Amino acid sequence: MRPDAILFDFGGTVADAPPQRPAPHALVLRIYNLSRGALTPGQIQRSLTDGADAWASWRDEDWPDELSQAEVWERFVMSGWPPAAQVPVRGAVKKLSYEWAWRDNWELRPGIPEAVHTAYAAGIQLAIVSNTLSGAAHRDFLKKVGLHPYFAVQIYSNEAGVRKPNPQMIWNATDELGVPPESCWFIGDSRRRDVACARRADVAQAILMRSPRTDKEREADWPTPDHTICDGHELCDLIAKAL
Repeated sequence: MRPDAILFDFGGTVADAPPQRPAPHALVLRIYNLSRGALTPGQIQRSLTDGADAWASWRDEDWPDELSQAEVWERFVMSGWPPAAQVPVRGAVKKLSYEWAWRDNWELRPGIPEAVHTAYAAGIQLAIVSNTLSGAAHRDFLKKVGLHPYFAVQIYSNEAGVRKPNPQMIWNATDELGVPPESCWFIGDSRRRDVACARRADVAQAILMRSPRTDKEREADWPTPDHTICDGHELCDLIAKAL
């Protein structure tokens, strides 16, 4: 079936990067300077590392709602900090969240530019639907690589207030695009979040694009995708067949 729209996850699908440490040096230094030495760099590093682990565990519990940026920092990072450190960090949460989400080594996955251009040229609408601490960081990367104009809609969990696999993420995108979910494809690298979300939203095709994270999920525990592909080149093949 020719789709009216194709919805993409971001990390692991449109772009990917090698794993980075949960406490990047630049972020540790930024917080140290903001707190004017109220915490040592080592304390900040431990808070970020432990907080990232706790936040990751929370994200895997299939909660339908998203935490705000401030809630993430309050709940997982700043607990136990002295007021002299908490107050300036609260005032800079938006910028710090951007820096924590941003990856200098993000790269487009192979074949993604070709798939985007093929779909766009065929009149198929495109959207991003992604869980993230900072949608602004993802938007800026898409601008950096020149793909931003092709995506009519970008839905990010920190702005939507819900997170995949809550189907509202997909419905927000299809509502803005003005198309029914059952006329769309959804592409992501996670069975737990992306394929499950697509099934709950009743999209036409749930497509799994494998990434290094895909095999960390037990296949038998989650819904089966309609197609499994390796990269954007294989997505191009699916689009060509649909056209």
